[in-house]
Amino acid sequence: MPSSPLLRIEGLVTHFDIRSGPLRRITGAVRAVDGVDLEVERGSTVALVGESGCGKTTVGRTLLGLERPRAGRILFDGIDLLGLRGAARQPYRQRIQMVFQDPAAALDPRMRIAEAVTEGMRAFGIGASTHERHERAAESLVRVKLDPGVLQRYPHELSGGQRQRVCIARALAVDPELVVCDESVSALDVSIQAQILNLLADLQQERGLAYLFITHDLGVVRHVADRVAVMYLGQIVEEGPVERVFRSPAHPYTEGLLAAAPSLDIEARARPAPIRGDVPSPAHPPSGCRFHTRCPVGWDRCRRESPPTFAVEAGTSRCFLRDPERDVNAAGPATI
Repeated sequence: MPSSPLLRIEGLVTHFDIRSGPLRRITGAVRAVDGVDLEVERGSTVALVGESGCGKTTVGRTLLGLERPRAGRILFDGIDLLGLRGAARQPYRQRIQMVFQDPAAALDPRMRIAEAVTEGMRAFGIGASTHERHERAAESLVRVKLDPGVLQRYPHELSGGQRQRVCIARALAVDPELVVCDESVSALDVSIQAQILNLLADLQQERGLAYLFITHDLGVVRHVADRVAVMYLGQIVEEGPVERVFRSPAHPYTEGLLAAAPSLDIEARARPAPIRGDVPSPAHPPSGCRFHTRCPVGWDRCRRESPPTFAVEAGTSRCFLRDPERDVNAAGPATI
């Protein structure tokens, strides 16, 4: 019998209130995450991709408890994290760590690297003494290919790539099972990006880590991920194995993202047209399919109805073109 995934997100909803007027009354909501389902298997890498403002970072922040959801479940190792409070959630905070986009902002400039790397250990009660925690911190730096002498330095004395390695070491020092990487290489030079991605792959192989890799870079996705979830205006519109999604995308939005990444080698397919128009406001998403205002192949049904999730090859798609009961003789496009 197959084991359950390490992480399963079901129907996650995270909205942010809009307040206006002198009394700061709630007048609306930004629907940042609006019914997301997602799974991450043990030891695997799932990439969450989409344009800026699609809600992918909010998914990661909600997972770590940095944002409060309005609905849904976050099952980690079978336990619903949203049902836990206080001390009951503390062990799960240790098992899920995050590596942020900007390592300079993630590290306190007033702290030596030793304090930064041992900070999580102190919070979770790891290590019997300061000396033991420092030894553990030195081991973490060696794992990320840094000299332990770095422990006595300050963040400003390190390069961007070195600071990001410190952030990875800090996450690993508390023995997590899932690491959320939020655009964790986008602020680095291309050559340094490759080094960090290779490091993350080596650490995964060595320690059996699972990654949720939040990024807008499809080249990075192809390099690191096993599966990819494509997000648009708070919803996942396609999910599946990376090679299948890149070879045969099952949603027009995915096709548009691929078209906007000219460095990708899209084999055996005509390159589609890039996505047209601007992203609608998440405070006022379109009715029906949220992508219909920019879709090159949408028709009346897309404006009237919100598509459910349809099964496609080894994954899912929220597009009526994937409806197995669709009337192929009805008005509207027949293929993507």
